[in-house]
Amino acid sequence: VSQEISSPQSMRTSGPKYEDVQSKICGRSGESGNKLTSEYEDVQSQVCGRPDEQENKLTPDYEDVQSRICGRPRRVNVSLSRRKTLETTQEKDQFSCVTGNPIDDCWKCDPNWAGNRQQLADCAIGFGYKALGGKGGPIYVVTDSSDPDPHKPKSGTLRDAVSQPGPVWIIFASDMLIKLKSPLLVTSFKTIDGRGAHVEVTGGGCISIEHVTNVIVHNINIHHCYPADSDGDGLHIFSSSNIWIDHCTLSNCADGLIDCTVGSTAITISNNHFSHHDKVILLGHSDDYVADRGMQVTVAFNRFGEALNQRMPRCRFGYFHVVNNDYSSWAEYAVGGSSRPTINSQGNRYIAPPNPNAKEVTRRLDADGQEWESWNWRTEGDLMVNGAFFVPSGDGVNPQYSLASSMEPKPAAFIDQLTLNAGILLPNGGIANPGSRGSGISSGGGLIPGGNGGGAPGGMYGTGDGYNNPPGEGGYYGGDGGLFFSSAPPSPCCQTSIIILSTILILTLYFTTNNYFVM
Repeated sequence: VSQEISSPQSMRTSGPKYEDVQSKICGRSGESGNKLTSEYEDVQSQVCGRPDEQENKLTPDYEDVQSRICGRPRRVNVSLSRRKTLETTQEKDQFSCVTGNPIDDCWKCDPNWAGNRQQLADCAIGFGYKALGGKGGPIYVVTDSSDPDPHKPKSGTLRDAVSQPGPVWIIFASDMLIKLKSPLLVTSFKTIDGRGAHVEVTGGGCISIEHVTNVIVHNINIHHCYPADSDGDGLHIFSSSNIWIDHCTLSNCADGLIDCTVGSTAITISNNHFSHHDKVILLGHSDDYVADRGMQVTVAFNRFGEALNQRMPRCRFGYFHVVNNDYSSWAEYAVGGSSRPTINSQGNRYIAPPNPNAKEVTRRLDADGQEWESWNWRTEGDLMVNGAFFVPSGDGVNPQYSLASSMEPKPAAFIDQLTLNAGILLPNGGIANPGSRGSGISSGGGLIPGGNGGGAPGGMYGTGDGYNNPPGEGGYYGGDGGLFFSSAPPSPCCQTSIIILSTILILTLYFTTNNYFVM
């Protein structure tokens, strides 16, 4: 490619048309006595690059014309080098966005994803791969973060958006903190798409997906949900199918972070970040609800982060594919179940906690050894760290595992890359601080100022809006005056206040202990 063509004849067409043009413009091939006018000479000098044009610099377009008309050798090595450089740059840009995570690689590499949002519906994997959400429907832009009357949703609010008939693709005009007064009831064929904004959902009951189908929830920060005509789950999926929960951040709710119960199936829970919670994921209603025998759920590419206790997930009946997740710790156990569930654990990384009595990944509940020995639980390609161990049972090659296999697992050695972007994706391309306990982060990456219950500097929450709070939660919602702290460092003013208050406390204890105060 880089070799210059040696003969001009190889770059020209020998037909009369080219020779005629060549003879008239360039004065070639024995046109003896050809008198070129000044006009022709000007064209000749520009097109043919005669020697009298000292150090004539030909552009690529002129080079192409010259090679075709004048029979000059085109400097193909230069033009091809430029083209190759451009292609290499494009390939590098394409490669830099590829993580090996099939969901993210499906849409994030498209620089125009915001103009083609509904492409996301084609990127689902696992048992919930058929979830269409609002694909094919209109775009609804949420412009109002309030929730004044759950029974009469206000136009422009998230509650109004999810109650619309038919397929609807819901997006957000800006960063929002949405405080629900009661569970948000999502109807069929809806996508809640938080990409491009930092959207937090909190309050009474949070998101409820009941007796519906084809729902996608993407890029939403769900936290501090409390009971309000509900159990206080972050996401409650009840008797529903074709559901996909992707790239959400969940923490600090009254009951479960995600509960899938009462015959729900065809569900994928992927790319989420979980932290600061006791009961993380429940899959299966109760040990008596045999209708859950057909439940199929994929749990993939999630990060189970700090301060988690159990249920990652906790399964009943059904078939569950736990694949390529990152477990950084647990207090009691990671994967557990009862009522003979089939659990297929592949390509995960399990990092056991320091507690020597909590190294086991698995936990069988409400069953003795003779009963659970026949349950089909297997580990395949999992990476065990810090003494973690998985206790398998049943037949490792049982045909039933085909019902608990929903995607091809990646090697556990790639877990860091596969789960790199787990949780919400911020507008600036960053990832939410997993230890922030839901503190607001603006599109510029800084903390949203406090007041109206929003995140104040240093992760403390304001107390300004008088919201009707659950007992003990007033510090977050505003009204009771308590405080939650994030992992973010306190601001200088907060540091000064802490020092002053600490000094007063120490002096008070000192004088009280030494009987300086006379009552």
